Amino acid sequence: MYLRGLAQSFPQSRRMFCSSRNNNDLTGAIAELNKEMESIFGEPPSSGLAGSVSNDCVAQESHFDSQGLAKSLSDESVSRDSECMSHKTNQNGTGLSHIGHSGEAQMVDVSPKESSKRTAIASCRVILGKKVFEMVAANQMGKGDVLTVAKIAGISGAKHTSSLIPLCHNITLSHVRVDLRLNPKNLSVDIEGEAVSTGKTGVEMEAMTAVTVAGLTVYDMCKAASKHIQITDVQLESKTGGKSGEWSRHK
Repeated sequence: MYLRGLAQSFPQSRRMFCSSRNNNDLTGAIAELNKEMESIFGEPPSSGLAGSVSNDCVAQESHFDSQGLAKSLSDESVSRDSECMSHKTNQNGTGLSHIGHSGEAQMVDVSPKESSKRTAIASCRVILGKKVFEMVAANQMGKGDVLTVAKIAGISGAKHTSSLIPLCHNITLSHVRVDLRLNPKNLSVDIEGEAVSTGKTGVEMEAMTAVTVAGLTVYDMCKAASKHIQITDVQLESKTGGKSGEWSRHK
């Protein structure tokens, strides 16, 4: 009966010992088991049992530890390689400057850059249709002078670019120009905007915001007469200054 009880409890004891992570606790438990078996059988058990249990557990712990260590080293290596690749990409100028090492959005630090005069010209077109075009040309819109209001709105929009575009820098503009011209060929209002600043970052977004806000204002002033008005072709035409120098769409 004692042998049957011991045989039934022994596998559980073995699992209990192997689940322990403290070698001192394991040694103490084995010693207690040896004393119990000695009191039952009249002699101490052979060292093979204790050695087998201890060796199995050490082997399992070594296996688990080596796996955990390998995984940790692998994860750390991948992290370092990813960061290194991201750093090299940004150095080579082929990465996105608004994206951090782990993919999060970030505002670019322009403090190392040299100040220079920056200019940018952008354009867009608002297609009115025959009826609305004639009303705008005759200054017959109920809200007032469409082109004058849109011009002021475009200038104001350029000055508020950093409030509208989250990662744009808050820069000081030295000049903003917004011109609106009626185009009878396309029955449209053609808009051109220019932004100028002396600083460490470009003004392309300011110029594009100026023409976009001016175009939206034209739509707002005329929407009561037609819902078919379209704002199209918002684009950068040219820029100067900065590390990249001059650029023009027409060159």
